[in-house]
Amino acid sequence: MSVGEMLTATVPMVRTLNLEYLETTAERAVLRLPDQAAFHNHVAGPHAGAMFTLAESASGAIVIAAFGDQLHRAVPLAVRAEIGYKKLAKGEVTATATLGRPVADVIAELDAGQRPEFDVHVAIQRADGAVTGEMTIAWTLRPNA
Repeated sequence: MSVGEMLTATVPMVRTLNLEYLETTAERAVLRLPDQAAFHNHVAGPHAGAMFTLAESASGAIVIAAFGDQLHRAVPLAVRAEIGYKKLAKGEVTATATLGRPVADVIAELDAGQRPEFDVHVAIQRADGAVTGEMTIAWTLRPNA
C-alpha cells in the first residue's frame, strides 16, 4: 500500500476534501485539492482552511515517506504550523512539501535518545504555477515509551 493510499484510508479529512496524492517520496510530497464548490470561500476560490489542510496533509505524507521505517519506535507529531497566504487561489491547487533537514540527521538524534524536531516547508500553487501560499510545519518524532 502506498503512503497516499494508507493516508487516504486512515485520515478521514483527506477523504472529506478529496485530496489526491500525486507524489510521495522522502524527498518530496505533492498533493492536489480539486476545485470543489463545497469548499469555496467568499471569492469562489478554495477556502483558507481547505488550503491549510492540503498543506498539512502534504507535510504528513513526506514525514511518513521519510520516517515510516521508524514508526516502531517513534510517533510523528505536528508541533506547530505557520501559513502565509500570498495570492488569490482559484481552481485546483497543489501543495509541494520538502523536508528542512536531512533524514539521516533526524534519525541520528532519535538514535541518541533525543526527541528530534524538524521543519517541513510547503508551497501551495495554482494551476498556472503561481505560489498562493507558503506553510512551515514543525514536526517531532516522539520516542515510544
